[in-house]
Formats: sequence, C-alpha cells, structure tokens
Amino acid sequence: MKHLLSIENLEPSEIAQILADTATMKRERGRHANQPLAGQVWALLFAKSSTRTRVSFEVGIRELGGEPIFLSVSEIQLGRGEPIKDTARVLGRMVRGVVFRTFSQSDLEEFARYSAIPTINALTDEEHPCQLLADVFTFQEKRGSIRGKVVAFLGDGACNVANSWAFAASKCGFELRIAAPKGFHPSAQLLKRAGGKILVTPDVKSAAKGADLIYTDVWVSMGKEAESAQRLKKLRGYQINAALVKLAKPDALVMHCLPAYRGKEIDEETFEANAQTIFDQAENRLHAQKAILNWIVQ
Repeated sequence: MKHLLSIENLEPSEIAQILADTATMKRERGRHANQPLAGQVWALLFAKSSTRTRVSFEVGIRELGGEPIFLSVSEIQLGRGEPIKDTARVLGRMVRGVVFRTFSQSDLEEFARYSAIPTINALTDEEHPCQLLADVFTFQEKRGSIRGKVVAFLGDGACNVANSWAFAASKCGFELRIAAPKGFHPSAQLLKRAGGKILVTPDVKSAAKGADLIYTDVWVSMGKEAESAQRLKKLRGYQINAALVKLAKPDALVMHCLPAYRGKEIDEETFEANAQTIFDQAENRLHAQKAILNWIVQ
C-alpha cells in the first residue's frame, strides 16, 4: 500500500513518474480513458482551512471516477477528542483513501498507520508535498528540467513548503538557496536528512543572484497568527520585489504558492507582473493531485 506523507519518503523515480503523469493529466483533462478511482469514495479530512488543496482534490477525485466526502475536523468526533487512531480505523472500513490536512506530521503518520488505507498529506506544519510536486512540474513545464538549476526560497525558511523544497533538492538534483533571518532557518537535523546542495543564508541578495526560480510563501502560516507582529518585523527585508528579481537570471520565474499578501512577502507590482506563472502554478495543483491519486492506487 502506498501513502504520500512526505517528499522525504519518495524515491526520485516516483517523483519523476508523478511529474510525467501530471503532464498527461493536464493534456488529457476531460477525456481520461482510464478512471482509476471508479466506484471509490475518498474522504477529505481537514483540520485547516483550504482553497486550492480542497478544490483540486474534490475536482480531481471526481474527474478520475471517484466520489469525495469533505469532513471538517470541527464537525466530526475527532474534534471532540476522539483519538486519531480510532477515527482512522473507522474511516479505514468505510472509504478507499483519505486526504488529510492537519497540524502535526505525527498525527498524519498515526492516521496512516491505523487506517490501513492510502493516506495523502494535504499539508502539515512540517511538510506540503502536494504543493512541491505541482511547483516542480510548473517550473519544468515552462523552463525544462529543474536538474542543475538554482531555486531561491525567500522568507520563512523553516516553514512546511521550504522543508519540502529541501527534501526535493537532492532527489531532483537542483541547488536550493534559503534566504531567511536568524530564527527562521531550517533545522540542522532536517538539512542533514535532506542532503543535497542547500545554502542557508541571511543575505537575500546573494540567494537571488543568478537564480532560475525565486519563490516565497506567506510569512504568517496557519497556526502562527499569535506571532504575526513579530514575524512581519523580522521578515520585512525578505520581500520579493522588482529590485530583487533583477538579480536573478533574465528569464527567472517568480512563484508563490498562495494565498499572497501583497506588500508583505511580495509587492503588488511584482505579483501582477508574474501572475500568469503564479496562477498556472495554482491550476497545476489539480493536475498534480490527479497524478498523485493515480500513482497511489496503482
């Protein structure tokens, strides 16, 4: 049985397979000859709010022949204190797979262990593998293979998306530069686990110089709202703007996983100048999600 819990757990060949299948899913949307989820009901179990992840999975499951059920944690017994392992064992007897969006990576892993059905990480505080796969696909769709390229991640270098980029660096063969202030660096333990060519620096200009891709995420992730003022103050110098983009390669892509807060991690002008790429990136969540679902039931 397959799960998608982390980029760390994927083999390079599996990443390559999912990316190749994403291209097929996009090209053949609306005329899929194969319906790998036909007759299957999948649960979307969400403890965190969502736009792109929820919609892409609900639409993707339907387009592959299945039926989704959306379960907000606040509306089921899990929200009243039922142990995760008990919810997992119940759902494991009723649905064919679960897309789980929650806070703790350990909760996700416990669910997968007890449910005995395919489980997909739709975001935890530690990782966001579905986003990473769509991001790499978007780059390769526009610029060719990401192998040998330079990715600059600016802002909160210890967030879940940055962690997924770190695990992907060695598996996909690119250089990752993380520009973040002290206190927002990935842990030494994570970097050791990730391996690959990763530079962590407080110098945003050196990270952006000659980069093929400049990437950012929100500065105040879900669950970090109480730290908002402190985070905005410390991250103020890590905004993507026109001056910073000029330091990258002339054809560098600017990407944002959304939602975007203009005037914070990216300014309005730069966001709109790169809106085509950013919203292609958002659309590609659907195609990547379908490729993940197809891979996981094979």
